[in-house]
Amino acid sequence: MDMYDTGHLYDRLQVLEREEMPLGRRERLSFMERPLLAWYSSRARSLPWRDDPEPYRVWISEIMLQQTRVEAVKPYFERFMEAFPTVSHLAQAEDDYLMKMWEGLGYYNRARNLKAAARMIMSEYGGCLPASFDELIRLPGIGSYTAGAIASIAYGIPLPAVDGNVLRVISRVLGDREDIKKASVKAGIEAELKDVMPRDEASHYNQGLIEIGALVCIPGGEPRCSQCPLASICLTRKNGWWKEIPYKSPDKARKIEERTVFIIEYQDKVAIRKRPPKGLLASLYELPNIEGKASGEAVPQVLGLDREQVESVEQLPEAKHVFSHVEWHMTGYRVVLSKEENPLSCFMVSREDLEQTYALPNAFNAYTKLIG
Repeated sequence: MDMYDTGHLYDRLQVLEREEMPLGRRERLSFMERPLLAWYSSRARSLPWRDDPEPYRVWISEIMLQQTRVEAVKPYFERFMEAFPTVSHLAQAEDDYLMKMWEGLGYYNRARNLKAAARMIMSEYGGCLPASFDELIRLPGIGSYTAGAIASIAYGIPLPAVDGNVLRVISRVLGDREDIKKASVKAGIEAELKDVMPRDEASHYNQGLIEIGALVCIPGGEPRCSQCPLASICLTRKNGWWKEIPYKSPDKARKIEERTVFIIEYQDKVAIRKRPPKGLLASLYELPNIEGKASGEAVPQVLGLDREQVESVEQLPEAKHVFSHVEWHMTGYRVVLSKEENPLSCFMVSREDLEQTYALPNAFNAYTKLIG
């Protein structure tokens, strides 16, 4: 009987470590293989990109999964694959349509990089993702983790795929207090895993580590050590260090920006505008907004309108959106016009077009859900 078909066999795959002869770092990592693979074979979630690990599907899923939970990604992945079923379709995508299909995932530069990489794949690799780490990492938007994931999951190449989940798991197994935000620490763990990972089970090995980090050795809470196949070799479990490991140096304080956001309506139309081609949310459509916190009485003047051009002004709930280095603290107003105008360099679109054609960033979610 295949060991990977034995259900809960991993419960019996325990490593006995004697106090007087503790495992070395490499030994500890080497002993992960059998319990990890057995656990993954019986506990792996069924996911669209996992059930059909074609290189293009793996690539798209890995880019979507950056900064986004698995369950949240599923419907976006299905929608995106329907719209762009091949590299060729993605390479030829119209920018506005691509952004609309990416809407809700945030980090829109990832979508731009996908198209740029697709065009490069078409021109240099005949429409097929290269089966080489060095060539994969040349593609826009692909770093060492994504290259390792595509290489191992889609092509079975024994290369590590070290993301935040894996950094957390390995740091805890080793009791390592190094700062996981340092590139040198990530590179070191990649090198160590490459040295010990199985040559013929790279896909399951990498996905198993990622899965443990997502489901068992979870972020932001107490790890579920009783469910972990690596518990017997984990120094953090043994010593109760989970609140201290992994260590991440504190983030720099974000800049706070006050903004006033407007839902400007006339009959069945809503005002939007396009952001500049560079900077935050570059080239995306947005609800009109200004720096600072405007009062309701000042809204017509702020919009450059006479009072008779404004039928009503309604204050909306305040909202906040956090970017990596800045926070927007937003005040909102619904402004109903008495005739069609285009204040603040905006243009009017129908609610139907807004729903189907124009992608608005997540930063405005608190207000876009109030439209109509």
